[in-house]
Amino acid sequence: MDVDSVECLSLPDSSSSVAAAGGAMDGDDVGIALHAHGALLAAAAARAAASAKGGGGGAPLGAGSGVHELLECPVCTNSMYPPIHQCQNGHTLCSTCKARVHNRCPTCRQELGDIRCLALEKVAESLELPCKYCSLGCPEIFPYYSKIKHEAQCMFRPYNCPYAGSECAVVGDIPYLVAHLRDDHKVDMHSGCTFNHRYVKSNPREVENATWMLTVFHCFGQYFCLHFEAFQLGMAPVYMAFLRFMGDENEARNYSYSLEVGANGRKMVWEGTPRSVRDSHRKVRDSHDGLIIQRNMALFFSGGDRKELKLRITGRIWKEQQTPDGACIPNLCS
Repeated sequence: MDVDSVECLSLPDSSSSVAAAGGAMDGDDVGIALHAHGALLAAAAARAAASAKGGGGGAPLGAGSGVHELLECPVCTNSMYPPIHQCQNGHTLCSTCKARVHNRCPTCRQELGDIRCLALEKVAESLELPCKYCSLGCPEIFPYYSKIKHEAQCMFRPYNCPYAGSECAVVGDIPYLVAHLRDDHKVDMHSGCTFNHRYVKSNPREVENATWMLTVFHCFGQYFCLHFEAFQLGMAPVYMAFLRFMGDENEARNYSYSLEVGANGRKMVWEGTPRSVRDSHRKVRDSHDGLIIQRNMALFFSGGDRKELKLRITGRIWKEQQTPDGACIPNLCS
């Protein structure tokens, strides 16, 4: 596609040219302007279609191309998808932002009405664009209207910080987040696939949905986050421990873990598969996918006068491996 031939489609100077002519457009002028705008876009769509068929080399357009910028909403800067709206002067914006600007064009302040930019939607149909995570390693190229669906599930998309003690907005790949947890959140880091932790709280009756601890373990060449916290479950305070895998869900399924808490000749054991950090901390917690200890049981395990919480959580992580005959056996790290 000839990018220079479509950069004028948003008609950024049309409102000023009308003012220079001495006034606002009348009905005939609006009709002529919209007809010309549509003709330009239709011509661009035809050239894009020809390029897609091989006439223009069929090369996908990068994110910095003029056509891609043309499809960027001027309000939210996201890519626009049908319905794409335009004002009488040809300025475009996405359907989400149309409601946010109270039906006024953010460029020329004209009333938007219900004009669809069908020709620009047609241009978009002919485009092929790289995934927005191409800089992180994704090699895929998609038709414009399929790209957003892929990006929502792209395995190269960055991860959110798994720290639950604050609303941390940091995102990145796993090595970056591991360094971030260690340096910024001062999280304890351990190597090995077994653990033995003691949690002590002087006043266990004070439960305010507070996260108590996050510990990161490195084993099998992967990183795992062990969460332990207190929160309200209905009217009752409970304590919960669970493990999250720092990677995608399909990789998390290769591992299993167990957690055990007990004292005075009693114990509770949990076995499960770690959840991916793609699932938020709150989602995992609210699904009760982990070892849950009621407060009375936790105080019983603590012993003494039941005025101080003293819990010892032990556990291990293993990787399931298949034998030649198809049986699964746990592989414990050294």
